[in-house]
Amino acid sequence: MTLRTLMLAGPAKLNELFAKLAETSDGAVKTREKLFTELKAELEQHTNLEEQHLFPVLRRNPETKGLVAGAIKDNKELRAKLAELDALPKADEAFPERLKELQKTFRQHARDEKTELLPAIQRALSEEQVQGVAERMEAGLAEAEQARQDEAEERRITARQEREEAEFLTRQAELHAEQSQAADTRTEEAARRVADTAMRPIEAATETTQQVTRMATGNAGASGDTDRRSPARAAAPLLTSMFFWPWAGPMQGRQQAGSAVATRGPFSMEEVIPLGEEVLEVGKRTENRGTTRIHRYVVQTPVEQQVTLQSERVVVERRRPMSDRVTGEVLTEVTVEVVETAEVPVVEKRTRLREEIVVRTERTQRVETVRETVRRDEVDIRQPGKARSDQQLRHVTAER
Repeated sequence: MTLRTLMLAGPAKLNELFAKLAETSDGAVKTREKLFTELKAELEQHTNLEEQHLFPVLRRNPETKGLVAGAIKDNKELRAKLAELDALPKADEAFPERLKELQKTFRQHARDEKTELLPAIQRALSEEQVQGVAERMEAGLAEAEQARQDEAEERRITARQEREEAEFLTRQAELHAEQSQAADTRTEEAARRVADTAMRPIEAATETTQQVTRMATGNAGASGDTDRRSPARAAAPLLTSMFFWPWAGPMQGRQQAGSAVATRGPFSMEEVIPLGEEVLEVGKRTENRGTTRIHRYVVQTPVEQQVTLQSERVVVERRRPMSDRVTGEVLTEVTVEVVETAEVPVVEKRTRLREEIVVRTERTQRVETVRETVRRDEVDIRQPGKARSDQQLRHVTAER
């Protein structure tokens, strides 16, 4: 790529960004900020390349030394206006006017480079110097592009890690909520079973007492004897007390807070003791194991190639004529011009695609065994009349 192409490519891209930015409205703040970021990066890169690679060569040449001061002054003015526009809010009403001022200054800068700086460079510098400056500027452009790609890749990796961490935390929260809900459900079911078991004997005793009372009242009415009716009515409370007294103690003990031992009553009363256990739940999260960086750079390799060149030179010789007979015009002035030619090598460079570097990620799966300890409830049953060695240990696991 020639120096002229490099120096004209930057202004062409910047003019395109200026046009897109001028078309944005005050409401499109995000779009305006994105375009202005690109414009700022391109403008800073354009001025930096000139000051790093072109201006030092121009300072060493007496014919172009005077142009450097004016070019640096133009770059400072561009940076100042760019800084003012960068500090201005992108939704401000004054933003379009400031943008026009910056665009006007840059157009004058690009016009001066095209009409004054580039012709002076072509006149004062040799082809080797011009080509060297072009190669260094092209290498600088490649390094800047690679840096932008690396920065974009790091942002993508960071965003992906943050997204995966957020998803992992969300899954953990949902799992914790499900476990809490399941535990609450099991607790409610256990409490309901205990309450139902405790109420069944009382309901049975109440129903039996009512039947006895009805029987006693009916027998007393059939006899018609008031003296016999009175003992029957007195027997009803006695029977009621007989059925209720075995359950009065257990129910009072169940109602007392802090009671740790449940008393069992007659009539095959059931007592439910819930036994819990821990279940291993294994989740996943993504960790950064390192970043692979591919950096492209330019190297210079000397090459040579042989070429066959032809040249023509004028040979003038005198000879004696074969005959003294005049065959042409003589005794007049005649001028003959013959051009000597020679072929010289013309070197041109063509860029071609040598190979491609494909960068991608491959995902593999592996099975890893996670070892941990979990807890569970056990019950030790001791029954009267049996030795300690005959006691059995029962494990109760809730069905899932």
